[in-house]
Amino acid sequence: MKQHWNEVQPVDSFSVTMNGILHQYDHKVITFLYQPLIGPVCISFYSTLWHKVEENRLWSEEWSHYHLMNLLGLNLQEIYHARLKLEGIGLLKTHIKNEANTRSFVYELQAPLSAEQFFTDGMLNIYLYQKLGQSHFLKLKKSFMDKQVDTEAYQEITRSFQDVFTSLGTGSLQNMDGHEASDPQQGQGFFSREEAGPIHIDGKEFDFDLLLAGLTDMMVPRKFFTATVKDAIAKLSFIYGINAIEMQNIVLGSVTSDHNIDIEELRKAARDWYQLENDDTLPQLVDRHQPLHQRESISPGDTPESKLIYYLETVSPRQLLIDLSDGATPAKSDLHAVEDTMFKQKLTVGVTNVLIHYVMLKTDMKLSKNYLEKIASHWARKKIATVQSAMELAKSEHRQYQEWAAGNTGTNQRKSKVIRREKLPDWFTSEEQTKQPAKKENTKEFKERKRRLDAIQKKYLKNGGDKGGAN
Repeated sequence: MKQHWNEVQPVDSFSVTMNGILHQYDHKVITFLYQPLIGPVCISFYSTLWHKVEENRLWSEEWSHYHLMNLLGLNLQEIYHARLKLEGIGLLKTHIKNEANTRSFVYELQAPLSAEQFFTDGMLNIYLYQKLGQSHFLKLKKSFMDKQVDTEAYQEITRSFQDVFTSLGTGSLQNMDGHEASDPQQGQGFFSREEAGPIHIDGKEFDFDLLLAGLTDMMVPRKFFTATVKDAIAKLSFIYGINAIEMQNIVLGSVTSDHNIDIEELRKAARDWYQLENDDTLPQLVDRHQPLHQRESISPGDTPESKLIYYLETVSPRQLLIDLSDGATPAKSDLHAVEDTMFKQKLTVGVTNVLIHYVMLKTDMKLSKNYLEKIASHWARKKIATVQSAMELAKSEHRQYQEWAAGNTGTNQRKSKVIRREKLPDWFTSEEQTKQPAKKENTKEFKERKRRLDAIQKKYLKNGGDKGGAN
């Protein structure tokens, strides 16, 4: 919403450059390996930028984003979101130059991974496998492979350079300085092919100190934790949501008899752990937090509601459930209910958090899957994508949601049945609440419940201002 307008506007200009020559093979890799993960809009955006650069050139002309919107048939928000996904998956680098009254961008296209790099990446291949399923994944992998020619039974007779060519000596080249003539002119460079690097996961978010604290040097010598091993651990932690304590046993199980950490064993152990914890499923690639272009702000505001909105936009659903339980690990059934609802209804992370917040507080901290799915389905049909719009719809449809919670849909039932007033989130205000005073409930159970919910509300506001980017 506000965010993408701060980042880019239709009048802003852009030009495209390529980090090396892209080939037809790259197009196949992007279409069949990257597209299932980031979607056709991102691929269309990438291809359009690619074709903006003329053949045998590395730079395009300058265009406006308004032109790009018309060309793609997308609004600026969709273009911005596609750009972020391309950046995140390593296919695009973005550069910006701010001048007095103008702003210009350079979109630098990056070559994709080779098929071999992709299928051995250890992260992207896992997400692709989960997305396509085993049979389609193996069939797709086969399309990027061919049999290798066995030359062991043959004798190589290739001639060397010296066998074929000779030099006339320096006398014939005395009037030419070949070295100087070969150098590119200032500000120019040769066409080249830059190899794509693997997706890098920042290890700062994984607590390696805690991991090592539970593994003595006798159990796993510190020299085993090479840069490659640490990178693999950070990736596996990201993919499977494994914390430092859980990772300790996984690392121990991957130590080999020749005193090393086998990365393949590490991957297998992490995958087995995840499938054991999640009913034999594999993880999927989704936006980590509410997408930037669908956030209301980039920092918590001054009001309690703005702090709560920021918190719900920057926390993951899993962490939200943990915070609701005062740090306890969420029940597996709750995680499955949220995951199923989120993927089936294609809700954004922030909207899912509002849904969890609303349902949990309204049903006495019991996450009813049926109730969760019914509201989620309604929000999906309404195309709710932001935290603010989810809150507003919850307010306007509150009476309908009360009927769903009570299991009553008939008009006569609604008139005759007295619906007990529920504790609602602090952001929730309705005409019914302002016009009708709430019933007084003085039971010990009610007071205890009110105290508990108020404490959770205060924790939300504290986290929204202090914690922000929890996940």
